[in-house]
Amino acid sequence: MREREQLLALSERNERRLSAVLNNTRMAVFFMDDRQHCTFMNAAAEQLTGYSLVETQGRSLHETVHHTYPDGRPYPLHECPIDRAFPENHQTEGEEVFIHKDGHFFPVAFTASPIRQESVIVGTVIEVRDITKFKADTARLHVMMNELNHRVKNTLATVQSIFVQSLQGETISDQSRAKFMSRVIALSRSHDLLTENSWISAPLREVVSRALAPFGATDDAAGRFSITGDAFELHPKPALAIAMGLHELATNALKYGALSVEGGRVDLSWNLIADDILQLRWIERGGPSVEEASRSGFGRRLIERGLAHELGGEARISFHHDGVICEIDIPTVTALVARMKELSNGDAKCAEGP
Repeated sequence: MREREQLLALSERNERRLSAVLNNTRMAVFFMDDRQHCTFMNAAAEQLTGYSLVETQGRSLHETVHHTYPDGRPYPLHECPIDRAFPENHQTEGEEVFIHKDGHFFPVAFTASPIRQESVIVGTVIEVRDITKFKADTARLHVMMNELNHRVKNTLATVQSIFVQSLQGETISDQSRAKFMSRVIALSRSHDLLTENSWISAPLREVVSRALAPFGATDDAAGRFSITGDAFELHPKPALAIAMGLHELATNALKYGALSVEGGRVDLSWNLIADDILQLRWIERGGPSVEEASRSGFGRRLIERGLAHELGGEARISFHHDGVICEIDIPTVTALVARMKELSNGDAKCAEGP
């Protein structure tokens, strides 16, 4: 009897401790039996739904807070992913929309896990949190990003207009005008790519593709460009800088280098060096013999000084008998959001971040 009393006292202490933990957590927690009826709701769950445990007795949680879609259609139990944890014997998670006791709908994130006793499933534990604020913040951020992109485009258009109006009557060549306009357009394309990715990151391969597309770097023009490298995700700052640098290299190659003659081509590749440096290599082949100019032009200064300073790395341009070679070294901690290594079958897997 004494042993039984001790075990009972221990069980009661453990139950009080568990109840104290569950009732002091901000996560809403529900315990369901094998009929999907609620046997426990912590304080956060009662606050989340507006119902007390007593009010849910005799019916499933689904019938109480999850019985209708926001558009008014009935939500059958067999369509509910939360309730699959019990019959399918595996954990499920995702987002759903609950109905508060007062009738309003609100979005939630949930995790539903089977409760097992000696390998027998006896119920489900459901963890739920209200994501109304998260959804509203995401929507607001989306609106802000669209507005930012719109304003950037307007600003770039204004810059173009100011340039044209300011130089009316000035003796400036059409070639110089076109060069300026092309740089603004290149910057605009890079902004578009970053906006599509919410200014979180940009795929290096897509940055390269958009920067070089006007120069013939397309799938059906493989003879002019050879582009190789693993899949990397760039931070916004290096994405913009690399796009502008490639635009300058391609413009120079089109005027004076490998892209200015029939049969000339460009090899562009990138890879990790010593695991902490991302190196891009631009190699022109089959072009006319080039010599180093006595004075550095804007493009060269942008790459060797501006781009290197912007990225905290190093850029080197050398002149060879059939074209320019440019190497750009960028610390991975500056450049990469995450390292992605391509598999042999063409798929990509995520590796350790920088």
